[in-house]
Amino acid sequence: MSAHASPGKVRPLTVHQLNELLLIGSLVLLVAVVAVRLSSRSGLPSLLLYLGIGIAMGQDGIGNITFDNAELTQVIGYGALVVILAEGGLGTKWKEVRPALPAASVLATVGVAVSVGITAAAAHYLIGLEWRQALLIGAVVSSTDAAAVFSVLRKVPLPSRVTGTLEAESGFNDAPVVILVVAFSTTGPVDSWYVLVATIALELAIGAAIGLAVGFLGAYGLKRVALPASGLYPIAVMAIAVTAYAAGALAHGSGFLAVYLASMVLGNAKLPHQPANRGFAEGLGWIAQIGMFVLLGLLVTPHELLRDFWPAVAIGLVLTAVARPVSVFLSLTPFRLPWQEQALMSWAGLRGAVPIILATIPMVSGIEGSRKVFNIVFVLVVVYTLVQGPTLPWLAKALRLGDGSEATDLGVESAPLERLRGHLLSLSIPEQSRMHGVEVAELRLPQGAAVTLVVRDGKSFVPSPTTVLRRGDELLVVATDPVRDAAERRLRAVGKGGKLAGWLGTGG
Repeated sequence: MSAHASPGKVRPLTVHQLNELLLIGSLVLLVAVVAVRLSSRSGLPSLLLYLGIGIAMGQDGIGNITFDNAELTQVIGYGALVVILAEGGLGTKWKEVRPALPAASVLATVGVAVSVGITAAAAHYLIGLEWRQALLIGAVVSSTDAAAVFSVLRKVPLPSRVTGTLEAESGFNDAPVVILVVAFSTTGPVDSWYVLVATIALELAIGAAIGLAVGFLGAYGLKRVALPASGLYPIAVMAIAVTAYAAGALAHGSGFLAVYLASMVLGNAKLPHQPANRGFAEGLGWIAQIGMFVLLGLLVTPHELLRDFWPAVAIGLVLTAVARPVSVFLSLTPFRLPWQEQALMSWAGLRGAVPIILATIPMVSGIEGSRKVFNIVFVLVVVYTLVQGPTLPWLAKALRLGDGSEATDLGVESAPLERLRGHLLSLSIPEQSRMHGVEVAELRLPQGAAVTLVVRDGKSFVPSPTTVLRRGDELLVVATDPVRDAAERRLRAVGKGGKLAGWLGTGG
């Protein structure tokens, strides 16, 4: 099977061939889902297992599928990145990211520039690559991957400042890195550094403006238009996020930054059925990651990787031990972050989907040595994910940053009751929530809101004011329109601070 169609008339896809493709695709998805379970036990990011599936299906593998269409891989990869960034933005908590925005912005711009310079110098002087190839490698591997980082840190609660900085950095640094890679992949001479800086600043500004505008307009509309079915809300949210990317890209801005910011606005706007919106986006994100990594595994030729293995290890060592720590130190020292947090963020610069996809850009542009660049990036990502992934939770605990005492935030789902001019809030009390042991009356919900039903151990009952809430309880709260937001704030405050949260107020 080849990725390139033979010249001549293209034959239509028969029903039998379609059935075969559906069977293969469903089997790949099932294997990938099982791989998620295996990766959660081993502490490795699941991307490695998806890449392994693609390699096993491709050349030198049991499937022996010949696939070398870098252009198709780049297009599908861009589409997958849009979905992944949208899912990441929807799950980003504004209260955690807001204090970290200045530090994350510097790390995603100045930090990227420092990392590109150091890594490119190592590739040129240690490996002997030409400057264009060296700069390409330095730019490609300077983008971090939030999905890879948090897939191994999800079981280690971290301070919100660390989490917010890493999340915002991974959402922001894709944009300047893409601009640099495209600039270095031109066939003519590369623009001067001040032209690149001006271009990056302009595209980031355009992307940010469009992303915020689309996000706020979309949130405003979804809050005031009651859709006829709850399943339409997740579709509408993803459509708005993709619109932000398309509008940003067509306006010659950063579409990746636009989709991330628009999704972050939507994710923090308290839309109807918000947990369902995030769940739908998370499912699409998994499908995008699985398809993207399997395709990247198909694109690689395993026997070609051997000759580029040690150059990749050497460049990765400089990136991990020198470039990343120096960029973190120079970017975050002015913000007076403790050295423990800087050390963790230096080691947490995991590379994932973005570098491998960006490595296809010079291949599509026909840059000399682009295949070697792709192979080096591929090996670097795999090797150093194997090294960094399993050790991140250990390092977080060794630095005493994995404190599990912080209470888990509540996931509150809201469904509008249009004719009754109210909202039905549903929530589940997590294991670490301080709502455990609180009586219903001690919630002190605002007038116009009340707990109407509690589901415990599969049985539902109407609570009394003295009913004591327990871990795992599911609550239904009815609130009128004027007090809907105040009721949710109070519920979250009690979940974080217990019955005395904010004393008799609604703050936490």
